[in-house]
Amino acid sequence: MKKLVLDFLTQLEGNNNREWFHANKTQFEAARNEVELMVNSMIPLIAKFDDAVKYVAAKDCMFRIFRDVRFSKDKSPYKINMGAWITRAGRKSCGPGYYIHLQPGGSFLSAGVYMPEPDQLKKIRKEIYYNVTEFKTILEEKRLKKYSNGLAEMDKAKMAPKDFPKDFEEIDLLKHKHYILSYPVRDEMIGSDHFTEMAGIAFKAMYPLNVFLKRALEG
Repeated sequence: MKKLVLDFLTQLEGNNNREWFHANKTQFEAARNEVELMVNSMIPLIAKFDDAVKYVAAKDCMFRIFRDVRFSKDKSPYKINMGAWITRAGRKSCGPGYYIHLQPGGSFLSAGVYMPEPDQLKKIRKEIYYNVTEFKTILEEKRLKKYSNGLAEMDKAKMAPKDFPKDFEEIDLLKHKHYILSYPVRDEMIGSDHFTEMAGIAFKAMYPLNVFLKRALEG
């Protein structure tokens, strides 16, 4: 997979225009098919511990390579990565899931909730507030620490969120706007025969976070 996918993305980064893309569409389709095969082989591994994804298909989880440039200064028409968001509802779900991001020198695996709506974010924060010991136990699990350095810090608020006491001992845990765990993956690992198996193990280690977040959103 490494040769087809990462090499294509490397070339695309240096030739991010419609003319080059259309001239190399066959190469793109081959790379996309490889990613679809990989995701389809990964779904049953995840379903062993999270049966919510049991019947989802890779094609419903994979993101399009075309960028939405309407509100961006960068008018490059294509993403320089390929990704899939594995959930019961596929890529359209904003609930807990498993994300695969393939990009030369920047690939990673993630689990959790990304960009929750304001009402969803409040539910998550409330669940953490009332069950902070349980939440911290999940984040400090030895098996998880092998695949994550903790919650992603991106877009984290500087101030305590309203409706929560500022003197709450673990207020820092409520400042997150995304509740995501990530694990960087080297290019050579993506090309190995063990990548799918390793990803399944990493996602299983992250699974308890998704259980907690699912409970929060359904409560």
